[in-house]
Amino acid sequence: MQTIFFKNKPRIVATGTIAGPKECAGVVGKYVDKALTDDMFGESTYEKAECKMLSYAISQAIQNARLEEKDVDLLISGDLLNQIISASFAARDYDFPFLGVYGACSTMAESLAIAAAFVNAGYYKKIIAATGSHFSSAERQYRYPLELGNTRPPQAQWTVTGAGGALIADMGGDNDLKNAPAITSATFGKVVDYGITDVNNMGAAMSPSTSLGILQHLKDTGRNADYYDLIVTGDLGALGSRILKDLTWEKGVDITGNHVDCGEIIYKVIEKEFQGGSGAGCSAVVFNSYIMDKLKKRELNKVLFVATGALLSTVSSGQGESIPGIAHAVAIENVE
Repeated sequence: MQTIFFKNKPRIVATGTIAGPKECAGVVGKYVDKALTDDMFGESTYEKAECKMLSYAISQAIQNARLEEKDVDLLISGDLLNQIISASFAARDYDFPFLGVYGACSTMAESLAIAAAFVNAGYYKKIIAATGSHFSSAERQYRYPLELGNTRPPQAQWTVTGAGGALIADMGGDNDLKNAPAITSATFGKVVDYGITDVNNMGAAMSPSTSLGILQHLKDTGRNADYYDLIVTGDLGALGSRILKDLTWEKGVDITGNHVDCGEIIYKVIEKEFQGGSGAGCSAVVFNSYIMDKLKKRELNKVLFVATGALLSTVSSGQGESIPGIAHAVAIENVE
């Protein structure tokens, strides 16, 4: 089995989110804590802006939980930049331990799962899981300098400018937390490579690992796909979402009725952004704002959050390597 079950059901107590102007023109605009009007966020470089956004999401999660910095036991975070500098530089602003992780765009689910495991085992009481991305920093690292003005192919996605963080806590004897959404299980995915080499086609690269991750989760838990009100992936985009539904259908599992992808819904008019959103901040922003809001309001009660990552680098792409994919699934439920 690839799935672990959390007997103590750690709660997602609060979240913090921030997003850029393009992102806030879409569905998540009214759900995020801070909507930016300038994607530079008052900084001199895109990388500094990305780091500042991540720091904001962390601080906002603490504030929304009505806690103080001293109450947090651990920060688990990562990002897309070399040596995860956004996460590690943000961590230096705080006086709690830091565990840096990298799962590309699957980092939000990866950090959530690790945090839940630590809290469930009793090692820590309160942990923040967070990640983010920035369109401009990701473009010049993975693709082309913005100044070149390269034409975007139709299979391309747009890296989300935004960050999200969640505070996971042991409920213990605190009845105030009993109604908070609980993380009940997590399925760690396998690296899958179908030979995709196009750095613009992230959906095709990641959808095979996503399909296998979902199928494995359902097998391990003994559940049908319709057990969940929503199976939300991120960030396959419109093309990757269609591929995913085809791949699961081939294995006898139909998710067409309750599946949506964060990359599909992040922007207001998807046709203008080709396949939709991508980046570690895509699923982090959508889940920690829009999805969490619906969980808290009981409009959704059982969600399978499957964040997806393309494990490439500028070096591997330059050497003609194909793009491996990874997906981790985290089950979040209202258990009371």
